[in-house]
Amino acid sequence: MTKPPALASLSGSELRAMFAAATAWLERHVEAINAINVFPVPDGDTGTNMYLTMRSTLEEAYRADDADVGVILGAMSKGALMGARGNSGVILSQIIRGLASAAQGWQHLDAPALAQGLAQGATTAYKAVSQPVEGTILTVMREAAAAAEGEARRDGRDILAVMASATEAAREAVANTPTLLPVLAEAGVVDAGGQGLYVMLEGSLRYLRGQEEMPAEPPVGREEIERDWITVTTQMHGIGGSLYGYCTECLVAGDGLVSEDIQRRMLELGDSVLVVGGDNLVRVHVHTDDPGAALSYCTALGRLNQVKVDNIQSQAEQFLAMHQRQTAAAAPVNIATVAVVAGEGMEQVFRSVGVSAIVKGGPTMNPSTRQLLEAIEGCPAEQVVLLPNDKNIVMAAEQALPLTAREVRVVKTTTVPQGVAALLAFSPDADLEANVEAMEEARASVHTVEVTRAIRTTSIRGLRIKEGQCVAVIDGELRVAQKSPAATVKAALGHLPLADLSLITLYYGADTREEEAQALAHELRRLHPQHDVEVVYGGQPHYYYIVSAE
Repeated sequence: MTKPPALASLSGSELRAMFAAATAWLERHVEAINAINVFPVPDGDTGTNMYLTMRSTLEEAYRADDADVGVILGAMSKGALMGARGNSGVILSQIIRGLASAAQGWQHLDAPALAQGLAQGATTAYKAVSQPVEGTILTVMREAAAAAEGEARRDGRDILAVMASATEAAREAVANTPTLLPVLAEAGVVDAGGQGLYVMLEGSLRYLRGQEEMPAEPPVGREEIERDWITVTTQMHGIGGSLYGYCTECLVAGDGLVSEDIQRRMLELGDSVLVVGGDNLVRVHVHTDDPGAALSYCTALGRLNQVKVDNIQSQAEQFLAMHQRQTAAAAPVNIATVAVVAGEGMEQVFRSVGVSAIVKGGPTMNPSTRQLLEAIEGCPAEQVVLLPNDKNIVMAAEQALPLTAREVRVVKTTTVPQGVAALLAFSPDADLEANVEAMEEARASVHTVEVTRAIRTTSIRGLRIKEGQCVAVIDGELRVAQKSPAATVKAALGHLPLADLSLITLYYGADTREEEAQALAHELRRLHPQHDVEVVYGGQPHYYYIVSAE
């Protein structure tokens, strides 16, 4: 087999094209990466977070002068920083930041420079994580960088050889992650973030070998599409006039999606139709009397995310209320609060306890650093407390802090009940530090049970789980598997120190009927007569119940 000719260097535009190829290759593997989740729950989103982070990275890269590698990587670092989503996206942004730091002033990228940049990327990523864990994307990046440096020392003239060595080392490191993290071995998976990084390196290598064709135009800005979507649909809800009863929205991920066909079917079902997207990802909005038919049609095309069904009259009322809140928000406050929330009911809960601003998001819909920053900057106060309400959003929240002149503190709430408890502990009369201390103490006093359905058969810490079973994540650990959501909640409560607790709140999700939630609450009152049991509509996706115990 003939060895391909050496590739001495890359220009700025060639480097950008290589990352675009890597991102396109990552997009093809998003669903497979999402499926690699230790917990067999339907909100695995590592692939999606990495892909959306790279989309933001490339949007910024295409705005930059393509003559200078240092300039291109500097722009990419900015795009990655602002667009980072989830822990995997934040770590990826730090890898790119390290590359950019090493490349300042470079006009071209040669083999030693590539190896140096990868090494700096690994170092920067490790520094960004307060408690680095081996067997993750960090390990894969470190091993890839070490292999690149070794190849550069041996020859130092061929970028293709350096990238090939880094990619092969990444592949081996991913395969080795279960030996470093026993929980991966038990679940029968490799680390999802590490796999995503390997796929990106593989995509880069394919480009350098001429195996990947690149689109001539820069990618469409995903976050610009999201902002436009929110603007247009909000206007639809505000002007009203629909002949139908339910506003139905979803995001469809699949292969060979045809927007025109989807739009035609939605027009048969209702009005106020809006369908945007491409071959692999389409966002759908329709007002219809039969939301089930609309969702069933979309389900047949691919995987659904961000499903939302709302009463249109309620939407119109919310539109008017939004303007009232905006008017009220003009009044200055000393300290503002921002919370990340998913679900119409959950939003109402947070507004009822006084949150200043809400960022829509949560599992499967992690907001970017940019979205968090925009919410912070939109607050009518120079001091802000930020509540992530999900463990996969904490790093993105912390990444927003140095990007604003406002004084911001992150209270590391990892569940919605923790966020509610923290807000209840907030006092407008106390100073920022006293509030943060009180909110941290309040979040630590709450136990959370999250009930969903397993998407595959696996084993976690000795608990054998079958696909389709209901499972409970208790304070971040998967502990229970039962046949029904109600049985799962009852079993999960047995794992909590109920003798020390007095209040149980059931937040029921979009896939749970109110009568089912009320029946479960009645049973819990019988089983635990010493506890108060409340039922609240949350409307959260994927999770039948989120239970707060305090």
